[in-house]
Amino acid sequence: MYYVFLVIFGVLGALLRYSIGLMIQTDFPLATLLINVAGCFLLAFLTQFLNGIPNFPKKLVSAIGTGFVGSFTTFSTFALESAELLNLSDYIGAASYILTSLIGGLLACVLGYRSSEILLATGKGN
Repeated sequence: MYYVFLVIFGVLGALLRYSIGLMIQTDFPLATLLINVAGCFLLAFLTQFLNGIPNFPKKLVSAIGTGFVGSFTTFSTFALESAELLNLSDYIGAASYILTSLIGGLLACVLGYRSSEILLATGKGN
């Protein structure tokens, strides 16, 4: 059953990424940047939050994280787009893309963890 969930979540994540890519088309790789930063938030939030729910199946948490978020985000596209900016001699664009992705992704993870902790604490207090 784990593999069925993994495939379902994987398809959903890939479809969402593809749809966002179609909606946001600019010279700067904004769609990938937003997707990867959102994915960092989602992975941290979902992993922390779902693992904090008693008796929530750990394999389902893994299927959501690996399947949905794993297929939603894309490191290879980030690397390719960074290389393309460098090949176009757009060094400022490449540097801003790389730094924003790294720092934004890290901050999004921290925000995801903190958000889930607050939500779990609020739920336990009731």
